Amino acid sequence: MATTLDIDLVRTFHAVARLGQFRAAAAHLHKSPAAVSVHIQRLEALAGGRLLERDNQAVTLTPLGERLLGTTRELLHTHDRVVAQLQGAQLAGRVTIGLPDEYAAHVIRDILPAFAATWPNVVLEVRTAPSYTLREQLARGALQLAVMACNAGAAPAQAQLLTATTPVWVGASSAMGQGPGPVPLALYAADCPYREAMLRTLKAHGRTWRVVLDSPSSQAINACVEGGLAVTLIDQARVTASMQQLQGMPTVAQHEVVLVRAPGAAGHAALELLAEAIGRYFHL
Repeated sequence: MATTLDIDLVRTFHAVARLGQFRAAAAHLHKSPAAVSVHIQRLEALAGGRLLERDNQAVTLTPLGERLLGTTRELLHTHDRVVAQLQGAQLAGRVTIGLPDEYAAHVIRDILPAFAATWPNVVLEVRTAPSYTLREQLARGALQLAVMACNAGAAPAQAQLLTATTPVWVGASSAMGQGPGPVPLALYAADCPYREAMLRTLKAHGRTWRVVLDSPSSQAINACVEGGLAVTLIDQARVTASMQQLQGMPTVAQHEVVLVRAPGAAGHAALELLAEAIGRYFHL
């Protein structure tokens, strides 16, 4: 008998992988933690091995889990696109969305094209800015929807958790490590929570610093770090092969990436569908 892959099992697996916790995935999917656990067990039985390593705090992907996550992303996109087309909804409207620079490429490249193809009459307008700037633009109605980073537990009211993330200090992979003297920093733009976290943490630990680069561009910051000119703070999942995590630097608390709607924007059909797509497919 041919094996059939239940799309609900795949969707649950993606939620757990993205959010890093069974409880957070259960809340996101409107299921009980027990139901999420059963879904993962059933998928592991189909896959023939463990997909997740579990502890009391979080879960991480096994090598088999990493492969399954990569090979099923397009499956979920295709499934949801076909279902939307079968429903035949002629949705129209405009959605203005804000994205931080460090996550913009992923959302624009991996999520928005499929949404635009499924709902061609919805006009998308995308703006990039630091997270705290996006929060202010939402408050005054300049945006309808925004992805933003924030300190864990400090998200705006009604924010939708996309993923938790651990910030780590990084330098060039070829560097010998941070020596004595002021820490050379590649700083994100003002209104970025990681800029604030870097300066606050260094000050709290009595460390001095000097600014090598001050830029709103995550590409420029990565290039500065990979070139060995400075160190910076980055999501652990976004550390490149040309970077190394630095030892001996003060620990920075966990952050969250959230999706926030503008006040009064709830109920906008096109916005809700875009929010659903981002909630399903956003990953670090």
